[in-house]
Amino acid sequence: MDYFQINGGNRLKGTVTISGAKNAALPIMAATLMVDGETVLQGVPDLIDVRHMCKMLNKLGVQTRRDDDGGLRITVTDEMNCHAEYELVRQMRASVCLMGPLLAKRKKAQVALPGGCAIGDRPISLHISGMEALGADSELISGDIHLKAKKLIGSEIFLGGPFGSTVTGTANIMMAATLAQGRTILESAACEPEITDLGDFLIACGAQISGQGTPRITIDGVSSLRGCEYAIIPDRIETGTFMIAAAITNGELTLQNCRPQHLLAVIDRLRRVGVIIERQDDGVVVSSARRLEPVEVSTQPYPGFPTDLQAQISALLCLADGNSMVTEKIFPDRFLHVAELNRMGARIRKESATVMIEGVKRLVGAPVMASDLRASAALVLAGLVAKGQTQLDRIYHIDRGYEQIEKKLNAVGADIARLSE
Repeated sequence: MDYFQINGGNRLKGTVTISGAKNAALPIMAATLMVDGETVLQGVPDLIDVRHMCKMLNKLGVQTRRDDDGGLRITVTDEMNCHAEYELVRQMRASVCLMGPLLAKRKKAQVALPGGCAIGDRPISLHISGMEALGADSELISGDIHLKAKKLIGSEIFLGGPFGSTVTGTANIMMAATLAQGRTILESAACEPEITDLGDFLIACGAQISGQGTPRITIDGVSSLRGCEYAIIPDRIETGTFMIAAAITNGELTLQNCRPQHLLAVIDRLRRVGVIIERQDDGVVVSSARRLEPVEVSTQPYPGFPTDLQAQISALLCLADGNSMVTEKIFPDRFLHVAELNRMGARIRKESATVMIEGVKRLVGAPVMASDLRASAALVLAGLVAKGQTQLDRIYHIDRGYEQIEKKLNAVGADIARLSE
């Protein structure tokens, strides 16, 4: 099993090119199940989760191939299999996004429930009720959701959940409604840029969708979709992570191929901390003051502060000059990084869905363990600035969502080695 050995204390300086968004690429890849002909996707990052999705698609009769320029070619060749098996689904929760496309195109879907998640409860009941509202019958058999429908009929569907709109549920039901008869209206839909990107891709394939990126999405069903060439948006979470990497090391990074308009809440908080962010034509330049100010952060659905950057900004606030407070309103249990940061000298106290962070003068290297994707990114950031050496185990988590993160960081001055036990 691989691990990172990080020697801290280096100031980052240079240019980083941001990869395509994993959370946009995965549902778009799933949507190709509904497409006739070849689809060519540009900007799909080479990640473990993307490879898992390719394996899932291959099992479902889809050919996937990487071009020399990095483009991903996808063609459906066999529509007989409708079963997304547990062995692959359990490795990646985004596999549930196969449910809508399978049901819409093949009239049935058998998708294994993904099971538990380290960051908290993530039910898919809204996905299933949305499919039922479109006319599908559902049944749970031996851990698999079985869905079937002779035809799907447009409907009005409410997607609000206890912690905000469901992002993957919005994607799933929007895809299913694309081939339904009549009009579907999704109320309280997720507004994330990745949902907008999925809608834009489906439109490029011939779908009739309006309102993606707003709480009300309207879909007028069409009879078929055709292949196209499409470029995935840049990854806003990777962008935010590298912004924080520049800040925590008192460095200066130029981030190319990014869209700062997708990170306005993050930029607001970072500027209050003392981070200097200057926009350029194709990105931003990020640097920071030596003294970091404490702030309050509360995660919210888009366009609020993203839950996927909560762990990373918590690592930064460990070094702020004063007391900060971070509240998690999306996944209240998403604080597995706290104990590991405290092992590195942080002073963090958890109270329910909030952590109180007392800033310290420095962090110190220590053996730490990644518990999930974003927690592992936070521990890398802490290791970059910690005195001495940090060993981060279970880095397969970070490989799920960051494309060669150690190579990108080393290119701008970090000292990270990927080693095997």
